[in-house]
Amino acid sequence: MKHLVDTLRDSHHLSDEGYEALLTSDDAQLVAHLHHEARRVATSVFGHGIFVRGLIELTNVCRNDCYYCGIRRSNTALPRYILTHEQVMQSCQAGYELGFRTFVLQGGELPREKASWIAGLVADIRASWSDCAITLSLGEWERKDYELFRRAGADRYLLRHETVTPAHYALLHPSGMSLDNRLRCLNDLRDLGFQTGTGIMVGSPGQTVAHLVADIKFIERFEPQMIGLGPFIPQAETPLGKYPAGSADVTTRLYSIFRLMFPHALIPSTTALNTLDPEGRVMGIHAGANVVMPNLTPAGERGLYTLYDGKSATDPAEGLARLEAQLAGIGYHIDWGRGDYRESTKTL
Repeated sequence: MKHLVDTLRDSHHLSDEGYEALLTSDDAQLVAHLHHEARRVATSVFGHGIFVRGLIELTNVCRNDCYYCGIRRSNTALPRYILTHEQVMQSCQAGYELGFRTFVLQGGELPREKASWIAGLVADIRASWSDCAITLSLGEWERKDYELFRRAGADRYLLRHETVTPAHYALLHPSGMSLDNRLRCLNDLRDLGFQTGTGIMVGSPGQTVAHLVADIKFIERFEPQMIGLGPFIPQAETPLGKYPAGSADVTTRLYSIFRLMFPHALIPSTTALNTLDPEGRVMGIHAGANVVMPNLTPAGERGLYTLYDGKSATDPAEGLARLEAQLAGIGYHIDWGRGDYRESTKTL
């Protein structure tokens, strides 16, 4: 079935049955060919540089109550924090001195009256480090709030849709949340000129291969600039805390599928994959990922951003040294540029 990989590489599209075959085949040679072609396409566009983003986990306060997430509103066992303005600026300064030129502000969904505070923070980061890109991953807001963030200077926004199947979405989220609103947010972000990212939680409870194929087809239609994929990892203080973790194999197959579908996309090798497997970051790069996100969150709060169990809380400098060694070992290096989404002039 290697022709499926070649067809996807050349046309950036397969039938539903083709995607299902790539996700489920037990043919090791097919999977190896899938990863090889994805890696070849990624290096054709981006070379052997891997972009780094400085991740700052702004807050573990969240107004939502998603059934899989450790920072859900109902988790009373978790001490809560919101970084101060000064802490965020100090984290950016430390990251800038280390070489980072993209900052990612990630966090739970703060109360809606905090939109102006977020915008002010973005504006100050933009004024202080004008050569840097600013990515937000702060959940669902009204269009006017996204407009505020964009005017303040945010460049990118990552909002994973998680699953595009309504019944499956309802298994993972409380009744106050809706798939329609999540998709409205994604459309607003794209309309407002953000480099927009979406993605899937792989292996979440109740997920089927048919669900994953539907997600692939949705992403194919949406054409995001960033694609965030990570395996489901249970968190003990959640309603879904006793379910098994998702599959690293399926996650990396999806990395490769999306790399062949979107040669120029920004695809992180995620922390969740590295949590699931000690070699997860390398596995992701070998499957076509081209971004990693070392953590710049202050040490005192780093261990409190518990989306799932077992998440690493490595010191930024130590993590960078380990990353440089890992990349050198597989023939790659850190690319310290902003790493904006761009069309390549190279022939694939």
